[in-house]
Amino acid sequence: MDISDLPTPALIVYIDKVKKNIKDMEKRSKKYGVRLRPHFKTSKVVKVAELQTAGSKRGLVVSTLPEAEALAENGFDDILYAVPLINDPDKIKRCKALSEKLSEFHVMIDTIDTANLLVSTNLLNGKKWSIFLLTDCGYHRAGALHDSSKLIELAKLLHKSEKIQFQGLYTHCGHSYHLNADKTVKNVADEVVTNLLATVERLKTLGIQCKHYGLGSTPTCSQPTEMMRKVTEWHPGNYVFYDVQQEMLDSCERSDIACMVATRIIGHYSSKGFSHMVVDCGFTALTQQGYGKVPSGGYGAILNHSELKLENLTQEVGKITNVDGTSIDFAKYPIGSMLFILPYHSCATCAMHPVYYVADNEGKIVDKWFPVRGCGSSRDESNIFQYRPPSREDVATSSRRYAFEK
Repeated sequence: MDISDLPTPALIVYIDKVKKNIKDMEKRSKKYGVRLRPHFKTSKVVKVAELQTAGSKRGLVVSTLPEAEALAENGFDDILYAVPLINDPDKIKRCKALSEKLSEFHVMIDTIDTANLLVSTNLLNGKKWSIFLLTDCGYHRAGALHDSSKLIELAKLLHKSEKIQFQGLYTHCGHSYHLNADKTVKNVADEVVTNLLATVERLKTLGIQCKHYGLGSTPTCSQPTEMMRKVTEWHPGNYVFYDVQQEMLDSCERSDIACMVATRIIGHYSSKGFSHMVVDCGFTALTQQGYGKVPSGGYGAILNHSELKLENLTQEVGKITNVDGTSIDFAKYPIGSMLFILPYHSCATCAMHPVYYVADNEGKIVDKWFPVRGCGSSRDESNIFQYRPPSREDVATSSRRYAFEK
């Protein structure tokens, strides 16, 4: 199948770019002498996880339990569930099962209540809960503040319990995505590392050793500072695909962006000297994040068409205008022809697609990837392993169907 034969909207992933992005991050972490524990949340595809771990199938971070369960089912080990665990019977039960099944399954906590709960929850054969302490080093989303008494209390409890294996500290520098004139990605990275190292030293004076203390965000790990040599782990995720946001943060070049959404033009419209086109890509196929932040000012960047702007998204369709507000020369964009949109945020865009079409550099579709689906449900309920790939009849029908909202 050629790209031109795809049903639209379709998510296309360029395999050679994915491999290059993964290799580049691997080389970068080795240069800085830091272990890479990559995040699975962007692709949610087992084949990509194999590439991220160089075939070892060890050392990944996940955001959902279906992700962890899918990886475990496919022979992966040493998995960190990087969302604060709470007293949720379903999640506790599933984390217990993963902890007992794998040689290393780690959970993350940031409250005394959860720590006490895990201390009172026995694993089979006397196995210990493996726990990271989520530490807030400046992002202020979640975690125990790095210089707080709460963090010390938590660390002491985890350290002294015979049922707990205290792994160390984990922090996310998500504020590296939200910069202003006074801060750069490198400023954020150095601030986070400084706070993290101070916490490690503070715990050391209390006799509490941190085996691991890492930070992560694709912007910081794509342009690391010398300070980042001093941590033990990096946890980037978005780097496998990158996106327009990362390009704007100087994490990558546009040529590094490995995914895009293919869409077809399904209508030409003119009224009172103004014109626009309609495409079959709405907010069910492309994230609405980043409006006005991309160079065109719209949603995502239209590949090789800087003159066009994806001005509006409804559920299944998008509206395209000229960036300068002039009328569109429809002859340049025939109905049925394809446009390709680079997403502002690839994680959010990919999560909307049940299948990724994998392309080579010649524009041939060489594979189809099926990501893990679902957020919190068990695998039986979310049906994540029983997804039915589209049949030839599905593809033919979909490519003929151009229904849209007025």
